[in-house]
Amino acid sequence: MAWNRTQMAARAALELRDGYYVNLGIGTPTEVANQIPPGMQVTLQSENGMLGMGPFPYEGEEDPDLINAGKQTITELPQTSYFSSADSFAMIRGGHINLSILGALQVAENGDLANWMVPGKMVKGMGGAMDLVAGVARVVVVMEHTEKSGASKFKQRCTLPLTGARAVDLLITDLGVFDIDRKAGKVTLIELAPDVTLEEIKAKTEAHYTVALKSA
Repeated sequence: MAWNRTQMAARAALELRDGYYVNLGIGTPTEVANQIPPGMQVTLQSENGMLGMGPFPYEGEEDPDLINAGKQTITELPQTSYFSSADSFAMIRGGHINLSILGALQVAENGDLANWMVPGKMVKGMGGAMDLVAGVARVVVVMEHTEKSGASKFKQRCTLPLTGARAVDLLITDLGVFDIDRKAGKVTLIELAPDVTLEEIKAKTEAHYTVALKSA
């Protein structure tokens, strides 16, 4: 069976390391905040000016003044600090964030990322993703493997406007996990979701890749 959103977020949480400063993108990546392994010290950073985000609040305990970049209500921690978005982006552009976990519309086999707009559709702006993929040390993308039409979102080349070129290091879809060597433009399928077959991956993937599955 393919992973659901929560399972994809849990898989992405395995990429966290103790002491990391991490930025979570809108959508499924925000669920990673609830999947941080017990005992691990990870500091979550938000573009709108918050360092040290806590998990989502329980129903009835929401504070409308505490939101992440996706306008979802969140909680604060004893060590939380607040600052301007200018300072937030200085952290990002200065290379002080260890890991960014983002959603995507398309990813290409060379690591190109498209996640900010579909031509012809109204968008509020490009957001902070372009800065994140340029300034963060490691970029992990979490997305559905195919569009509703069945077309692959993991492509040989992106057909949508790029957010960043050769930006993605690891791709986690509902079907599996791909390691992307963005310098060499090589992709390796390293993990399958439970009961997903190599044949299914092949049928639903436009990008070229090799297979080197990790042992369970």
